Amino acid sequence: MAVDLISAVLDRGRSFDEAFAACSSQPEYRVLSPSDRGLARLITATVLRRHGQLAEILGQFIERPLPKKTGRLTSILMAGAAQLVFLGTPPHAVINLAVEQTRRDARARRFDRLTNAVLRRVAERGREIAAGQDPVRLNVPAWLLDRWTRTYGEETARRIAEASLREAPLDITAKANPEIWAERLGGVVLPTGSIRLIPQGRIENLPGFNEGAWWVQDAAAALPAKLLGDVSGKRIADLCAAPGGKTAELAAAGAKMTAVEIDSKRIERLKDNLARLRLEVEVVEADVTEWSPGELFDAVLLDAPCLSTGTIRRHPDLLRLKRESDLERLVELQKRLLEAAAKLIKPGGLLVYCTCSLEAEEGPQQIACVLSSGAFERVPIRPGEAGIAPEWVTPEGDLRTFPFHLQLEGENLSGMDGFYAARLRRVAARL
Repeated sequence: MAVDLISAVLDRGRSFDEAFAACSSQPEYRVLSPSDRGLARLITATVLRRHGQLAEILGQFIERPLPKKTGRLTSILMAGAAQLVFLGTPPHAVINLAVEQTRRDARARRFDRLTNAVLRRVAERGREIAAGQDPVRLNVPAWLLDRWTRTYGEETARRIAEASLREAPLDITAKANPEIWAERLGGVVLPTGSIRLIPQGRIENLPGFNEGAWWVQDAAAALPAKLLGDVSGKRIADLCAAPGGKTAELAAAGAKMTAVEIDSKRIERLKDNLARLRLEVEVVEADVTEWSPGELFDAVLLDAPCLSTGTIRRHPDLLRLKRESDLERLVELQKRLLEAAAKLIKPGGLLVYCTCSLEAEEGPQQIACVLSSGAFERVPIRPGEAGIAPEWVTPEGDLRTFPFHLQLEGENLSGMDGFYAARLRRVAARL
């Protein structure tokens, strides 16, 4: 299963989440225990996070470049090396299974001896080589590290990269009583109100899931909705709403919610989540840039599509799939979404714009354009508001979190997604 997943992402360009969902539904994998499916996911995530290191290690023991048509050979070698170097799996188990898989693959079977020899060398020397590697340089694309360095400086860029290569803990948002649910789930309540725990087993099997008492949501992703303050009784639109975490926050706080999403598959997921949480929300399938609801809202929340470079901890496939060339298209889309969102807000109403991106073009530069129109003014975010730490607030009064923020006891409990959010008030009667 891990080899199938690695091949789906690296060879066919599918997202990790999409590939995992498709793989899990196949008859041959449905019979696997939850722990085995979890192991397949862990092996794959390790390959995606540590791809550069693993490629360099394997390259030291492969004398000449492999031919192009070798089936799943590269994925098999990557899965084996990840287990040997980073996951501490017993070498005999890894090597025997890798050789067996190679023999089962029509295009790879002639490389069974090479697989055996290479992985034996990796078992002997892989950890030693890894100890002398620079994980940031090898695993983070140069274009991305260069962008972070230009925007934030070399030291901060490296801290972002190092934190992005660590696996994220599990954050959840409770509909009510976070302290009680933290105790039941064995987690801790963060200063922002989110609950953090180390994931163990299937999320669906945790107490409170089936009752709709909580939903999975990174601590940083939970902040933008809180910036709207007391929303009880207010008409609010959540644009680009799926999978629905922010919609759920606002609905649970008493807002009269309209959730807008263009993608029919994501609409299904949004509705499923809201149904489990037993929250009443108007769900609209529409292109935000063309949507005309016939009313103005007290507030609008726009979580715009972006490069998502703040979420690499949770989505390591982004390191392999995203390209700098994607940015121009996304920035143009964000601009059109913001223009549409602005027209939906009552005079005096609030707009919260956010992205899970670390790229300046997708955050402060978009807000600068909105403010230059004179139709909106910034409502500065203040330290302490919604549990926001002073270092998360920019000099302009916007929210900017980094993956290395929110340090707790133990690396496995620390960190948060990189997020940007700005809060604006409409001051013009007409746009």
